[in-house]
Amino acid sequence: MASHAPSAVERTKSDNRFVRAVQNISSVAGWCSALMILAAVFITCQMIFIRFVLNGSTVWQTEYVVFLVIAATLIGLPFVQCQRGHVNVDLIPLALRGKARFALAFVTLTLSIGITGIMLFYGYEHWHFAWARGWTSDTVTAVPLWIPYLSLPLGFGLLLLQLIADLVALLTKSETPFGLEAS
Repeated sequence: MASHAPSAVERTKSDNRFVRAVQNISSVAGWCSALMILAAVFITCQMIFIRFVLNGSTVWQTEYVVFLVIAATLIGLPFVQCQRGHVNVDLIPLALRGKARFALAFVTLTLSIGITGIMLFYGYEHWHFAWARGWTSDTVTAVPLWIPYLSLPLGFGLLLLQLIADLVALLTKSETPFGLEAS
């Protein structure tokens, strides 16, 4: 029995310049996402110290932590896709061979691109409404909501770019379908 699933093999850098550029952008997005999580952890620790050690009140910390974690999740989407870090069940791809596996990968990527494109459209629309109408949070800090909402079009835009790069890699045969070895 193998020590890891066949699809868990680390993705190598592509020979295609476009795919490689998008992989690099996705890596930067992953680092930004990690830094946002780290910032959220530090802010949470600061909030706990203020509340329970200094017995003071906190105003902005909870809101910022929520916004950071949501933004980190959205900005981290392309990195997870690039690294094939999502949870998947590869029973069907493993059962298929050759052209059938390629066709399933093509359909899956095409549908993913379509759905992500819709999410990008509505994410942008939601961000633009917040920006154009000057929406703010209903808290003491009154954060302009266009700032945290920017993670919607940015995250889905970068994910869409990564999915397109994955499709290009599949069509140019620089990567195998689902990252599985050719049968």
